[in-house]
Amino acid sequence: MSTTYRVTPVRRALAFARNTWRGLTSMRTALILLFLLALAALPGALLPQRQLNPPKTEEYIAAHGWWGRLLDRLQFFDVYSSVWFSAIYLLLMVSLVGCLTPRTFEYVRAMRARPVLTPRNLSRMPHHRRAIADSDPDAVLASTRQRLRGWRVERRIEPDGAVSLSAERGYLRETGNLVFHFAMLGLIVAFALGKLYSYEGQVIVRADGQAFCNAGIYNYDSFDPGLRVDGTGLNPFCVRVNGFRAEFSETNQPVHYEADLEYQSGADLETGTWRPYELRVNEPLRTAGDRVYLLGHGYAPTFTVTFPDGSVRTQTIQWRPTDQTTLLSEGATKFEPPGITDSAERRTRQLAITGLFAPTKFLHGSVLSSAGPELADPAVAVDVLRGDLGVDSGRGQSIFTVDRSMVDSGRLVRVARENLDLGESLTLDDGTKVEFSGVERFVSLQVSHDPTQGWVLGFAVAMMVGLVGSLLVKRRRLWVRVRPEAGSANLRPVVVEVAGLARTDQAGYGEEFTRLADQILGAAGTQEKVEITEKGRT
Repeated sequence: MSTTYRVTPVRRALAFARNTWRGLTSMRTALILLFLLALAALPGALLPQRQLNPPKTEEYIAAHGWWGRLLDRLQFFDVYSSVWFSAIYLLLMVSLVGCLTPRTFEYVRAMRARPVLTPRNLSRMPHHRRAIADSDPDAVLASTRQRLRGWRVERRIEPDGAVSLSAERGYLRETGNLVFHFAMLGLIVAFALGKLYSYEGQVIVRADGQAFCNAGIYNYDSFDPGLRVDGTGLNPFCVRVNGFRAEFSETNQPVHYEADLEYQSGADLETGTWRPYELRVNEPLRTAGDRVYLLGHGYAPTFTVTFPDGSVRTQTIQWRPTDQTTLLSEGATKFEPPGITDSAERRTRQLAITGLFAPTKFLHGSVLSSAGPELADPAVAVDVLRGDLGVDSGRGQSIFTVDRSMVDSGRLVRVARENLDLGESLTLDDGTKVEFSGVERFVSLQVSHDPTQGWVLGFAVAMMVGLVGSLLVKRRRLWVRVRPEAGSANLRPVVVEVAGLARTDQAGYGEEFTRLADQILGAAGTQEKVEITEKGRT
């Protein structure tokens, strides 16, 4: 009576799920996903990312029209938080876990297993030596065991009375393979945790003794938190910038940057102790579990405004470099009129000094540019704007620019334009005096916090160690069989056979086998070599 196997939808679904799981957890799939992850990360390095530089991202989209808008819809400007990058990331983790779990159990079973039985016909092995020795079998086997230290050896008595040794070596090859892949999995998990609990912020600090404290996100000019970071509970420390030194080549290329810092963290915050530190590029200050990097520098011009009622206001605000070679900078320094309590009138009397700053003045007619980044002959080309700056609108404003909508609407108008050297001034139509009174340096600092940095380094080192082990260690087997010579009345002389097999395709085992065979046969007191077979040649 035959039984008909019925394919039901449930069985079909289970078969599909089983086959999908097997395909996903294969090593080939894991390698393909790893390649896809590297390929998917390329847009993050080649295209501006919205999290790091929103203005540049919007500028890129506007400059490339429909192509830029298409890339934006496909999340190419938010690569590392995109759906497709996260999908590859998660699939790679699942693939690695599903691939490594059975391999680990198989490896444990192999480590606990005894070496394989000695083949019946050793002459068929790729490496084979056979000779007659005038020695006792036990002595031959004891001498062989001594020369196989570090090998896993198993002694067996065969049905025909011969005694053999099965030896195997190179288990660390698979160990290195597993270490490499588990370390890769750990690296992926560490990166994921780092995205959750890390943060990164940038801040501009004047190099005239101004201090910055890591007390909250509002102390930063820009702040990029991890998914589990809300800006509270940051590691407390303070940094004070006392000075900055820069060296440039004859072609105005930077040679050396160095900021003179003092910092305090931990118990120093309670005692008020400041510790000195010389901060250089790529040599961060490590304190309180955070790293402080020196990113760049620039200049902050000082303007002194004397109002008609005699009130004096002075401000030093950093201006943004537009040319990294000459440090020609642009910015906006804003002033509120003193003594005016009526908000409507006050909004008509606000001042903004905008324009260009050149550390080393160079004029093309009346157009100001900079001849170099050194502070040799500072000058500014300013537009003085008066009216409503829009600071009461409730919208955030850049410290480097004014609200262009106020200019376009006529609520903020230009009342003066002039080039000023250091110490020079201009007078507005209402008697207000604007003086270019000084220059200070500023430095751009980045604070980075990554609690998984040590784990990432450890897993990366483990990957290298595992990879080296899996490439250099060779799996190989060796068999030695000793039996009395046919027709002899006692145990001497004996026939000694030595055979070897490399479990990998790596070259070099032939030399090792020859050396071991010579030692084993030589110690056995070989009388006559009957047959030598190496790699199939007799």
